[in-house]
Amino acid sequence: MKIRPYILTETNWDALKDAKFELAVLPWGATEAHNYHLPYGTDVYEADYISAAAAEITWEKGGKVIVLPTIPFGVNTGQSDIYLDINLNPSTQLAILTDVIETLNRQGIKKLLIFNSHGGNNFKPLVRELGLKFPEMFLCFSNWFQAMDRSKYFEEQGDHAEEMETSLILHLKPELVLPRDKWGDGASKKFKIGAFSEGWVWAERKWSQISNDTGVGNPKYASKEKGARFFTDITKKMAELFLALCNADVHDLYE
Repeated sequence: MKIRPYILTETNWDALKDAKFELAVLPWGATEAHNYHLPYGTDVYEADYISAAAAEITWEKGGKVIVLPTIPFGVNTGQSDIYLDINLNPSTQLAILTDVIETLNRQGIKKLLIFNSHGGNNFKPLVRELGLKFPEMFLCFSNWFQAMDRSKYFEEQGDHAEEMETSLILHLKPELVLPRDKWGDGASKKFKIGAFSEGWVWAERKWSQISNDTGVGNPKYASKEKGARFFTDITKKMAELFLALCNADVHDLYE
């Protein structure tokens, strides 16, 4: 395999000793059950593949981007009784981010995109706090899973091991997907209090109480073809963001 100069884990000191990057991308996933049929590393694989493919497009267009190693654990406080779902508290995320940002800032990389791949991660308060601590840094985060109109690609709704994620993993890591007769239907319960479903009141879902198979959304119509199409389009959209951030003047962001 050819070394990809925009992937930090693959490149080397010979290439980096004279390098200058405009943007660092920090993929952030989770390690958790994804219905019966998808791997615990689903969010990590998605973060790895999408960020790398987007960085490749960015690099080919002249954008100086470097993708950092993916953080494999996320906030799983609502899944504490799901076996081997590994929780990383928000305070721990803050500590990790502080150290990473301090390093980037010291070494002159002043832009960081946290490339989030897990719905349980909420980076907004962390970015607010760290932006105050490191005013010379431009900090932002993306949720790639919210970037596209899913109805153009998939028939079933959901937000965990559903048709979209199953299709992506069928495309990216088909050897890790169990046969269809193992797939749960992803049926889930909602709050009885309607305000929570309307979105203006929030409480954490207790996963073992809302889903029997840990999925939320039926994966039955998933296919590798749908996954390939979605992957191509989401990668292009993320690449547009990467390139725009590379080229952005952080002192002239508003119009």
